[in-house]
Amino acid sequence: MGCFFIFSVLDSNSMITFNQQHQIPKKMKFGILLSGCGVYDGSEIHETTMAMLAVEEAGHEYQCYSIDQNQHHVINHLTGDEMPESRNMMLEAARIARGNVKVLNSGTKDEIEALVIPGGFGAAKNFSKWAFEGPDGEILEDVKNLILAMIKAGKPICALCVSPVVIAKALQSSGMNPELTLGSDQEASPYDIPGFNAGIESIGAQAHMKTIREVLVDEKLKIVSAPCYMMEASILEIRNNAKQAIEATLALL
Repeated sequence: MGCFFIFSVLDSNSMITFNQQHQIPKKMKFGILLSGCGVYDGSEIHETTMAMLAVEEAGHEYQCYSIDQNQHHVINHLTGDEMPESRNMMLEAARIARGNVKVLNSGTKDEIEALVIPGGFGAAKNFSKWAFEGPDGEILEDVKNLILAMIKAGKPICALCVSPVVIAKALQSSGMNPELTLGSDQEASPYDIPGFNAGIESIGAQAHMKTIREVLVDEKLKIVSAPCYMMEASILEIRNNAKQAIEATLALL
């Protein structure tokens, strides 16, 4: 018996359609912006680590960034007392990033598809002065410029814990009114959630109540916010909330 071979020739349009339908999903790069290392004077370590884990579990990658400036002060994490020394945000962030941290600059926006800002008091002490002056406090210009550039480029931002105050401050007087959450007063929290809400609303944001089991998505501005340690929570609840936030951020991509 003879053998018959049938060859199918795809034209260029068919090949394009085939490639579009069978392309391998792109690996996205998340930028994680760190204000130091430690809940009381820098970035919250659990929130940062859980965000890193969630990014990689989803099949993507992250790059840590920080600012080459001294943090506002140094806190003894055993006693809560201020220590008579100074520390650099970049050097402290390198502790969490295992040395792989880059300096935030004007080109950072082009290197990443999404931005994550973990909580920790560093967001309200180092990136901004919210912890000392509330909504009247200043924000670092480099941080403000990155947030504005990400939004202008249509790239998502994920803000955990207290870091939505940095988003609100960056967008103050911009004509944009971000929808943000800092937690809920319907469940246990160590912080004054209504007070935080009043603060961000005074500079143009729209505050929403969300529990540790929820995230808030601002579809218009592509901003995801999650309460994390603004609420009384276990490390498992933090892990789940951070994962929810990263998944919601990916959905915006």
